[in-house]
Amino acid sequence: MDRSVDFYTRFLGLKLLGRHEIPQNNAEIAFLQDPEGKGARLELTLYRDQKKFMQAEYEDRVFDHLAFEVKDMGKTVSMMRKEGITITDEPYRLRPGGSLIAFIEDPDGTLIELIESK
Repeated sequence: MDRSVDFYTRFLGLKLLGRHEIPQNNAEIAFLQDPEGKGARLELTLYRDQKKFMQAEYEDRVFDHLAFEVKDMGKTVSMMRKEGITITDEPYRLRPGGSLIAFIEDPDGTLIELIESK
């Protein structure tokens, strides 16, 4: 959980709202949100009895990715690269003048789209 909270707060700028133990499931949950408190909340759940998490191969995934807006794609990707974050797709535009996007993986292999709107 610490690794994921660090990732989402440090690289994506989310604010940790709280962490809570769920003794019935031997689990812990953490809630994060943008610093202004205007966006959706992200809930992370750690099940301590789960020994292994395997992300399905890309073509077999039912759930594809999360997306987050970033203010400065170059700075964000550069900082992530220095910290060893997996960059699966370097920044690119789908059309001229469109938003700049890139794809990365969080510490557990969840695919995340970064979007810099213009």
